[in-house]
Amino acid sequence: MVKALRVHELGGPEVLKWEDVEMGEPKEGEIRVKNKAIGINFIDVYFRKGVYKAPTMPFTPGVEAVGEVVAVGPGPTGRKVGDIVAYAGGPMGSYAEEQILPASKVVPVPPSIDPVIAASVMAKGMTAQFLLHRCFKVEKGHTILVHAAAGGVGSLLCQWANALGATVIGTVSTKEKAAQAKDDGCHHVILYTEEDFVSHVKEITSGNGVDVVYDSVGKDTFQGSLECLKIRGYMVSFGQSSGTPDPVPLSALAPKSLFLTRPSLMQYTITRDELLEAAGEVFASVASGVLKVRVNHTYPLSEAAKAHADLEGRKTSGSVVLIP
Repeated sequence: MVKALRVHELGGPEVLKWEDVEMGEPKEGEIRVKNKAIGINFIDVYFRKGVYKAPTMPFTPGVEAVGEVVAVGPGPTGRKVGDIVAYAGGPMGSYAEEQILPASKVVPVPPSIDPVIAASVMAKGMTAQFLLHRCFKVEKGHTILVHAAAGGVGSLLCQWANALGATVIGTVSTKEKAAQAKDDGCHHVILYTEEDFVSHVKEITSGNGVDVVYDSVGKDTFQGSLECLKIRGYMVSFGQSSGTPDPVPLSALAPKSLFLTRPSLMQYTITRDELLEAAGEVFASVASGVLKVRVNHTYPLSEAAKAHADLEGRKTSGSVVLIP
């Protein structure tokens, strides 16, 4: 038996229950991993609340962790006992002391990268990687708008986009987060709680608008984000921390011939090659110093409910990690 957090009913942070669970042996192509650090992502909140439907009930949330391989199933896995590995995206179930994973879903963690750093950057880093390099290819001369610029993904987007030569505009909710966003390479920081971000973006861009908006906030920012785009601009909606955006009629995109996409990490790391390339770029960017990973909050695994409450209450910035 190992300890894990289980959700038996959908709801607030209090539905996360600390329980004993049965852990079997790995089958063919699987490995058993003893977790060292577990990344928290907003998607965990969406599953807990029922915004996204979990494959089973009850379920153990979590889609990101780093740990040590403690058992290997039959057949070729490419992994051995003692390996330090990371995974992000799926399958669900990382809020546990140990878990069984398909060997094809894990990547080796370079010895130079601490497990806590790796656990905090896998999902968020690979998300930033595909958003900046594949959804819309950010290059020198582009101007981009990043909402929640001091959040886990936002912080990495700002740093990486700055390194690529883009002009970065970020929105944040507090002066403390504004200071962090500035430090992360935002050229312009907008306190959306005190000023209208749409008019400020138009002012910064001399009325032209931005090439791309990266919006993880959703309902509160979606309409304004569309207004911030230049002709043929890209609206990349990759989250909804404030709620699901209202439906958009196709005709709303027509006046500026806008592009709209709602991507998710799972669809951008479908093949083993895509996964290894994305993770490799993230780890290389951390090792070279292009990405500074801010693990601003760690909680014991058993206190995941408090971590969720703080995340939803906007009391966190950067990455949040659970330690078994």
